[in-house]
Parts: sequence; structure tokens; C-alpha cells
Amino acid sequence: MVQHKKTIGAPPGTVVYQGEERTEKVRITLIEYNETEFIEKDFYDLSECLNYVNPAMVMWMNVDGIHREELIEAIGKKFNIHPLTLEDVVNTNQRPKFEDYENYVVAIMKMLYYDTELHAEQLSVVLMEGMVISFQEVHGGDAFDLIRTRIRQGKGRIRKMKADYLAYALIDAVVDCYFNILEKIGDKIELLEEELIAEPSKETMQKLHFMKREMIFVRKAIWPMRELVNNMDRCETTLIQTSTDIYLRDVHDHVVRVIDTVETYRDLLSGMMDIYLSSVSNKMNEVMKVLTIITTIFVPVTFIAGVYGMNFEFMPELHSRWGYPLTWLAMLTIMFSLMMYFKKKKWL
Repeated sequence: MVQHKKTIGAPPGTVVYQGEERTEKVRITLIEYNETEFIEKDFYDLSECLNYVNPAMVMWMNVDGIHREELIEAIGKKFNIHPLTLEDVVNTNQRPKFEDYENYVVAIMKMLYYDTELHAEQLSVVLMEGMVISFQEVHGGDAFDLIRTRIRQGKGRIRKMKADYLAYALIDAVVDCYFNILEKIGDKIELLEEELIAEPSKETMQKLHFMKREMIFVRKAIWPMRELVNNMDRCETTLIQTSTDIYLRDVHDHVVRVIDTVETYRDLLSGMMDIYLSSVSNKMNEVMKVLTIITTIFVPVTFIAGVYGMNFEFMPELHSRWGYPLTWLAMLTIMFSLMMYFKKKKWL
């Protein structure tokens, strides 16, 4: 159930949650690290979490749940996050975008995942000096497990880099999930294509419509990511170091590849729908051809039967001994001749 609160006429920056109604507790996961140290703790109270903040380490605060407006406002007040940003964070219908403020930058995007069907979860990544705050809806999972593992085990360069590299890693993980989603969609399209060629039915058309709606959903979530990453790469903030720019350009290339794949799948589905409609039309034409041939064969026979069924008294053939068999012979000859003609024309 989607919860829509009244926001018309409210002042700009009013923090009003727009999304599915939820009652779970909001979990705050605090991860702090440098090259030699690592701390990870879960909290359900912001004040308790703040007691563990160490300015000498890179901090990642992940907020699981955006439905508690008072908590979001408290985080914004503590870290000096603009109310307009907080308003976007709690609005799950927000279009993906990147914005540059005086003391932080924020990237808002959609994190896609599959259970029985495709879902989108809003993710907001706020990059500040020495820290990253990520806000996400509670849907039972995210794309960051590999990043957490790399931080815990000290693998790769993430523990050696600053907070801007962590923000890049989070965005890159979301984009990598897009590839996994498109791979699953590609498998479904292949199965649908086989069904379309083998034996299309009304259920096939329904599946095609569902897949087209799914691709529109994916396209709406992914297309703005190109602008988001491009703006992030080009912004002049001091929070993003020059050494991170090359990684952002790599993410931009990945996003372009994802968008190309989305467009390819959309074209495939449109082509498959045309094939389905053509297949149905061809079947109808085959049925009409058979009926037309049968009608053409029996029209002259029906005419002869109609003439000799009038029973006029002065019809000479009625009194002929060979009238009945000759009439049958004439009708069979006409039917056979027409069938041979149709076969010669390859209509049969």
C-alpha cells in the first residue's frame, strides 16, 4: 500500500514521507575505517550512533528506512543537510538526480532488484568531508554486500581511499545490479521469443505487454543515471578528488552500456509484438483461404443442384434415365477440375 500524504501548499523543504506504509524500526549501520582499523555497529537510536563517530576515520552511515520523518530531520539537522535534500530523500517517487551543495553533494537513484517481479528502491547517497550517508528503503536487501565485505577484509583500494571513493563504490554497485537485472530480463525475452515462434497464444500477448511495461519501468529508473554520473564527474566540488574522476567516467561508460541494452530489449519486444500480430493475421488469412476455396468449389455445384431442384414440369432432364448420374458426374467433374486448378496455382 502506497502512502501519499498531503503536500500541496506545504512550504518547500517540508519532510513528508511518500512511499509504502511501513512500521519497521529504522536501522542505522555505522561503518568506520582507515587502512589499519575497522568498526561496524548497528543502532536504532541516532544519539547512540553519534557517540561512536570518529572524525579521524572515513565514516559510512547507512540508514535502512526513510519512513520515520523525525529521524531524517534529526540527521539533516546534525549534519547540516538542506531541507530540500531531505524532502527528496523521503519522496520515493523522486527522479534520479545529482545536486551540489556548499558542504555536500547528493546523488539520488533507483536500486533495482528481483524477487518474484521487478522492484525499485530509492537510494540517496550524501557525500560530505570524510563521510558518506546513504538513505534507502527497507526491502530486505541491497547491492552493497560486496562493498561491506571488501571493507571488512581490507581488500582492494577502498580502505586506502577517502569518502569520495566510497560514494563512487556505492553508485558503481547499483549500476552493476542493473546488469544483473537486464540479464534476467534477457533470459525472459529469449523464452518468450521461443514461445512466440513455437505456438503463440493470448497468454503470449499478455506476457509481451507485461514485459513492455517492465522495460518502461527499467528505462525510467536507468535513463537519468547517465546525466547523474556525468554531472557528478563534471562538478567542481572539492569533495570529489581528481583521482576519483577516472572511476566516475568508468561508471558513466557502464551506464551507457546499460541504456543501450535497455533500448535493444525495447526494440526486440516491439518487434516480437509485430511478429505476434503478423502471426495471428496469417493464421486468419489461412482460415479465410480454406473457407474461400471450399465456397468456390461448391458454388457451381450448388447452382446445378438449385437448377434441378426447381421441379418444373417441362424440364426434359427430369424424365431422362441418365439425368441423375449425369448431373452427379457433371458436379464431380467441376469439383475435381477446380481442385486441380487450385493445386496448380499452389493455393492448396
